[in-house]
Amino acid sequence: MKKTMPLALSGLAAGVMLAALSSTAYAQQQWTMTSTWAENLDLIKIDQHWVELVNQLAGDELQINFRAGGTLMPGSEVFDATETGSIEAAGDWPGYWAGLNPAFSPLATTTSLFNGVDYLNWIQQWGGRELYEEIYGQFNMIYLPYGITNNESGFMGRTPIASIADLQGKRLRLSGRDQGRVLEQLGGSQVTLAGGEVYQAIERGVIDAGEFSTPGVDYNAGFSEVADNWATPGWHQSASVFGVMINKDAWDALSEETQAKLRIAADATMAWSLAWSERQSNDATQRFIDDGITINQFSAEDLERIQDVTNQVIVQGACENADHAKVYHSMISYLQEYATWRDVSVPYNMSRTMDNLPSLDEIEACM
Repeated sequence: MKKTMPLALSGLAAGVMLAALSSTAYAQQQWTMTSTWAENLDLIKIDQHWVELVNQLAGDELQINFRAGGTLMPGSEVFDATETGSIEAAGDWPGYWAGLNPAFSPLATTTSLFNGVDYLNWIQQWGGRELYEEIYGQFNMIYLPYGITNNESGFMGRTPIASIADLQGKRLRLSGRDQGRVLEQLGGSQVTLAGGEVYQAIERGVIDAGEFSTPGVDYNAGFSEVADNWATPGWHQSASVFGVMINKDAWDALSEETQAKLRIAADATMAWSLAWSERQSNDATQRFIDDGITINQFSAEDLERIQDVTNQVIVQGACENADHAKVYHSMISYLQEYATWRDVSVPYNMSRTMDNLPSLDEIEACM
């Protein structure tokens, strides 16, 4: 026993030392993260909330140095920078990358389909999370969705828009590939502008009207100063998702425990963001009203027409790209499955109740 004890103790000591060295290695992880959002756009608060949680939860294992969008590079370059590892992470809105893969469009937002609770349910329980990681995984990235906002404001500008008939011939700032296709079928023309350029475009009459985000974000971006009219609801983006792109090599260098903490922070931020956004939207709507903006709401008939066009655009996109088909097939399947409980629990249900959904059979025929 006297001969084996020192060996046992030595082995134990070595294990402790290795664990300490391992812990020290993880403690040395320092990430640089930026965003697509500049400091003056409220959506950056979602990124900042996640970073603060990670830095608190991960402690000495990981610290993230966050830089506002535009301070390290243009927002359009953060995808490539994260993919190549020039930076470890970047906050984004997936729709900006639809040119690389059309599936990024529904991962970011839908036209007249999901609301905020639908995205939450789908991501957490109906396979959405796995699809984000699959699509971003094609570009050497891990993706953690951590922000949800409900439907966007709608179109704001100096030109009154009270119905879809008023969209005819109008130049409208609008984000999203699928959204642009719907608008074009309704007679409007999509103008692509960075979020920070919408204010001046409305002010100078470059566009007839524009959209950017939720009422809270739009009001703080100054839209009340240049827009006299507001067309609502924001059917073009019935909800939106935001998240963090993480370089795969940087992710793999973290311990499983640290990775779990990043995921926990993402889930917590997701819940916070939805409530934060809705409170901001409510308060800002009152401010818009107090400032004298005229609010016009699309009729039920107009929204039915928009849904019909949306369904056509979804099937069209599904037949053009297998990933696009896969994401929408999952979303529509969720809406159909969730109807079992959702429609029984009216009027206390969550999610949208819809009688007119895109055809799963048509989408499957494209897959």
